[in-house]
Amino acid sequence: MYQNYTVASRPEQGPPRLAALRAQMAAAGVNAWLVPRGDAWRGEYVAPCDERLGWLTGFTGSAGFSVVTMDEAGVFIDGRYRLQVRKQVAMPEFTPVPWPEEQLTDWLAPRLNSGDVLGFDPWLHSIDEVKALHKTFDPKGVALKPLENLVDLIWTDRPAPPADPFTVHPLEFAGVDHATKRAQIATGLQAAGADAVVITLTDSIAWLLNIRGTDVAHNPIPHAFLILRADGTGTLFARPGKADDVRAHLGDDVAVQDQADFLPALAALGGKVQIDPANAASIIGSTLVGGGATLIPALDPCLMPKACKNPAEIEGMRLAQDRDAVAMINFLAWLDAEAPKGALTEIDIAVQLEGFRTATNALREISFPTIAGAGPNGAIMHYRVNEESNRRLNTNELMLVDSGGQYADGTTDITRTMLVGTAPSDSIENYTRVLQGLIAISRARFPRGVAGMHLDTLARFNLWTAGRDFDHGTGHGIGAYLSVHEGPVRLSRISDIPLREGMVLSNEPGYYREGDYGIRLENAITVVAAPALAGADARDMLAFETLTYVPFDRRLIDANHLSRDETDWINAYHDEIIRRYSPRLSGDVNVWLKQACAPL
Repeated sequence: MYQNYTVASRPEQGPPRLAALRAQMAAAGVNAWLVPRGDAWRGEYVAPCDERLGWLTGFTGSAGFSVVTMDEAGVFIDGRYRLQVRKQVAMPEFTPVPWPEEQLTDWLAPRLNSGDVLGFDPWLHSIDEVKALHKTFDPKGVALKPLENLVDLIWTDRPAPPADPFTVHPLEFAGVDHATKRAQIATGLQAAGADAVVITLTDSIAWLLNIRGTDVAHNPIPHAFLILRADGTGTLFARPGKADDVRAHLGDDVAVQDQADFLPALAALGGKVQIDPANAASIIGSTLVGGGATLIPALDPCLMPKACKNPAEIEGMRLAQDRDAVAMINFLAWLDAEAPKGALTEIDIAVQLEGFRTATNALREISFPTIAGAGPNGAIMHYRVNEESNRRLNTNELMLVDSGGQYADGTTDITRTMLVGTAPSDSIENYTRVLQGLIAISRARFPRGVAGMHLDTLARFNLWTAGRDFDHGTGHGIGAYLSVHEGPVRLSRISDIPLREGMVLSNEPGYYREGDYGIRLENAITVVAAPALAGADARDMLAFETLTYVPFDRRLIDANHLSRDETDWINAYHDEIIRRYSPRLSGDVNVWLKQACAPL
């Protein structure tokens, strides 16, 4: 099993750990300490040895941070985790703080006085973050003090870092060899007048060098750092033994050194060095400057070419979604047969779904912990079931399942919400409104230059007209056998990065009623050149191609609330599912599929 359901931490463990941290703070002479959920590579997922926020507070969400003073401890969480955090942390010792509505500096500034000291681990905060802290606290006379991580000093049973070696990502899936990719990035460095770039994002390194790793759960990324020079040569820094199996693949132009040599190499680098200040740890920037280098701030040069998949990667993503759809259809048919018996728990459902994916004989990992929320647990947007929260799925409830798989040729992410028994009050209306949002994104045509922020409204419009909304983005980038949440593009009201051909994203509007149910529907889509339209202007337009073909729950669709175009889209979508998968399914599942995909 790729997912475990043990309770990682308990609320009652937080207060004594908080007291121990404050003792370390006093010994170090700091009045406040920052505890982000993150690691030196700034990724969304972290290894168990880097789960400092969860260990200290009990909060296990994928994003958040804590600020600890001698009197208070704020836990900052976004809208996805407002319900979850209150179940996981001890209150009043820890105080949930709504972020980004309340910023760290706004909360902390009134709590610190001139002469106070704010401590932080310089590996866990970016150059930009530390710069922003200086801007706020320098005028107040509050000093910033980089230190060895104080949480690590009290975490006596902290796990060891992952030891598995990196692997080669085959050219048949990568599509482009790493020498060509390095030359592409090097050309950009030359144009920018840079002598080198320091790359710290693990999925960027994985993409650029065509390697993968197992250093965090669910995302095949390698914990390493890379210095790439303007001539296309580079040095990869990793813990001993990690890169042994990829040395021959990397060749003579990419040297491998111990990760312990990374900071000394930065100090000796000199020249003009490009760096992404939003992602690189502050200690990297300060070490470069201390060694005489001139920093050229710029977006990680791998982000955009990685986001715009090449033809081999797009084909791999199609194959992965296709394989995953068979597993999902088998799962939905099973769930429809078993759920009415009243015996299934959320863990049963997650385990069975992983089993169907494993049966493809191609699953490398799940792409994130399966969200299996029965009834009111579905309203917890990023709910993660464990042995204590595990709930039985009752009749007359909704079941939300958000899941995905990692395959050598691609990454999947899909959500479906299913009905058991009679639909709860107004859930049919809300499901239909969410489905209309998904359809609106799926059918969108838009000029080049349009960004996710311009399209996000389409997914929300039918909810807004009823005075409703959802507190997460409409979509995120998806990597090609990489991170399931891939930057920099998103379908979000704050994403200003233009969409380009080859980008693969999720399309996942939702609606959540606390204490009752959650609804989310999600497909993977890719940006393509828009098909020609008779009578249209001669404009260069883009559109989305849907990659995911798995039935929606017809029992939750109010056909009277749909337009003719929306009805036609759903019927065509379900017809395509039958065409693709009916020949590949067993008799009982095939019968179920044809009923599930019957015309509205």
